[in-house]
Amino acid sequence: MTVTATPRPTGHPGYAQTLDRLPESAGVARSLVRTALAAWHQDEMTEDALNIITELVSNAVDHARSPSIRVIVTRPADGRIRLGVVDRSRKLPEMRTDSIGDQVRGRGLVLVEALSDRWGTDLHRRGKTVWAEIQCEPAQ
Repeated sequence: MTVTATPRPTGHPGYAQTLDRLPESAGVARSLVRTALAAWHQDEMTEDALNIITELVSNAVDHARSPSIRVIVTRPADGRIRLGVVDRSRKLPEMRTDSIGDQVRGRGLVLVEALSDRWGTDLHRRGKTVWAEIQCEPAQ
């Protein structure tokens, strides 16, 4: 697994890592997010960002079709951080607000919506990126 950092239009590097589509990959994704936020001096965003990336990775682990996923952490604009997970499935995520008995899984996107300023899905020719953005302090 290699972490790549590439320049972005905001002058901040973007961080990305390809991971096996396994539940354990959520821990690696959290480490990547921590690294990016520390590099950008955005430590106050850590708790929400870690919860968001955990849910996005969990959804990809449950629903993607390929053996790997790609986690991406970028700053698409000054004052915003974008967390994303790329997988090979073109099936759009569904937000579940209903309760099915004692089932506690399946409502992660409700948490993503609550913790982020906006979220969405970008379809690609061979898959999709599910992403969430959070507001952060502008660059110093």
